[in-house]
Amino acid sequence: MFYQVLLVAYLVVALLLIGFVLIQQGKGADMGASFGAGGANTVFGSSGSGNFMTRTTGILATLFFAISLFLGALTSQRESVTDEWENLEVPAAVEQVQPADSDVPVTPAQDDNSDVPN
Repeated sequence: MFYQVLLVAYLVVALLLIGFVLIQQGKGADMGASFGAGGANTVFGSSGSGNFMTRTTGILATLFFAISLFLGALTSQRESVTDEWENLEVPAAVEQVQPADSDVPVTPAQDDNSDVPN
């Protein structure tokens, strides 16, 4: 149960981290502000999105790596189920099928000769 909760949390943190990285401005985006594209910085306050976005990305990255290490430790403790295809050098057991005496099916009427007139 705990393993599945961690997997879901890992997925959510990974998606949020991807989203926050894609939302952030690049280092070269400050030059575009001098040509009239500076209005986007006022959405997160007068200091821009740098502090909020950088801090959130750092926290999400730390959570991502911590959950990764914890899931790795939990996974290493689990026993893997052996697969029948794992060892292909050992021949598989072959079932011997006995041939039938006749190809014609036998019905109860044919087996009992009392019903058949001579």
